[in-house]
Amino acid sequence: MAISWLTVLQAVPWSDVIRNAPKLADGAKKLWSSVAGQPAQASVGAGAMAQSRGDASPEALQARVESLEATVADLHGQLLSSTELIRQLADQNTQLVERVELNRVRAVRMTWALVVVALIALAGVIW
Repeated sequence: MAISWLTVLQAVPWSDVIRNAPKLADGAKKLWSSVAGQPAQASVGAGAMAQSRGDASPEALQARVESLEATVADLHGQLLSSTELIRQLADQNTQLVERVELNRVRAVRMTWALVVVALIALAGVIW
């Protein structure tokens, strides 16, 4: 059973969406600024790794540390790109909500104008 777009749009609590859009955009900007300010690589101390595995050779531990640092740097890059995408989506959402609100206001004004014109036409027919 298909649901019409009008039914879906009427079911959306637009006042809540409009009220929360700035909060969403601010949250995305804060997330972006906090993630963008972090260093790209987290250094893992080789001494701590050696203590946790006393039976491994220093060369193997060094290779493992370098591998982990490369993985952390890659994950940090992915996190940066993800938060940038979230920020962009939040900005687009804010713009969309502003346009929807503008269209809603225009629709209300046009409805009132239509009512006035209909009353004038009705008065002209009656007169």
